[in-house]
Amino acid sequence: MDGFRNDTQADGPAMGQTVLLAERRLASPAFAALFREGMELIDESAAYLDGEGRAASRELSRAALACYAQQSMRLSTRLMQLASWLLLRRAVAEGEMDEDAARREAGKIDIVGTPRDMDHEALLPEPLLDLILRSHELQRQIRQIDATLTLPPPDEVRPNAVAGQIGQLRRAFESR
Repeated sequence: MDGFRNDTQADGPAMGQTVLLAERRLASPAFAALFREGMELIDESAAYLDGEGRAASRELSRAALACYAQQSMRLSTRLMQLASWLLLRRAVAEGEMDEDAARREAGKIDIVGTPRDMDHEALLPEPLLDLILRSHELQRQIRQIDATLTLPPPDEVRPNAVAGQIGQLRRAFESR
């Protein structure tokens, strides 16, 4: 059985021990990069909305200005929710908060948010639209990670009936 690791090696978990990849991912350089990207997007959005965006909004039509106001509020709200999630998960990864407390707090965070409004987005200045699109991509990544974190623990997952039946068939044919 070359190529198979036995369960006594020290370089990984023993057989039967669950590896929580989602939790391990939160302690990885990839999560640190996602965290940094999220915080930079927040800073960049705030700078745009307070500076260049404010100036650009003065030149918009009345309808476009209403869209700008609505979309900038949605962007700010989305980014604050995502920042809360990122900070919460970083606190868990750094041992500042336990997983149970994080789950309770995560229930207060809306990482789903509102869907994109492509009709209104067409009226927005390009830099604001870019920030909105990047925030939705960050949201997608966070939702993907969060979905893996909120899966029930392996011992709570119901057995797969089909897999059990396949196993019974395999044993029946192997015993012949």
